[in-house]
Amino acid sequence: MQRPFQVLGLQQIAIGGTDKSRLKTLWVDLLGLPITGTFKSERENVDEDICSLGVGPHTVEVDLMQPIDPEKKPAVHTTPLNHVGLWIDDLPAAVQWLSAQGVRFAPGGIRKGAAGYDICFLHPRSSAEFPVSGEGVLIELVQAPPEVVAALSGS
Repeated sequence: MQRPFQVLGLQQIAIGGTDKSRLKTLWVDLLGLPITGTFKSERENVDEDICSLGVGPHTVEVDLMQPIDPEKKPAVHTTPLNHVGLWIDDLPAAVQWLSAQGVRFAPGGIRKGAAGYDICFLHPRSSAEFPVSGEGVLIELVQAPPEVVAALSGS
């Protein structure tokens, strides 16, 4: 089976809780990860701090997330390990090919993510129409910028 794209590496892990200050105590204060950005979206129901682990193209984001409204969806805090993000060298090709293979995507399509890269999500549950899913895990596919593609693909 010939894939028209390559998974290059881990782009991020996203950790959810009801109070991101408690998450920051561990990840920022004790483990020393620097906060490199923030993101707040009513549509995504998320208030997050973006931390980084590593350097250069090998940097992995660690997103510390809390819901803006704990009663609304998406409920970013109900699964503590909210999602994993994977660097993809050609996101549109990946979405097209994976859809044709029966992979279920979450609503929203390809769009700009918190860090400014194009993203989309594989649904954590399958359906009759799309029998392949993350089997309980939300997976974010992230378009890698050219320097990450070059560094992680060996180009």
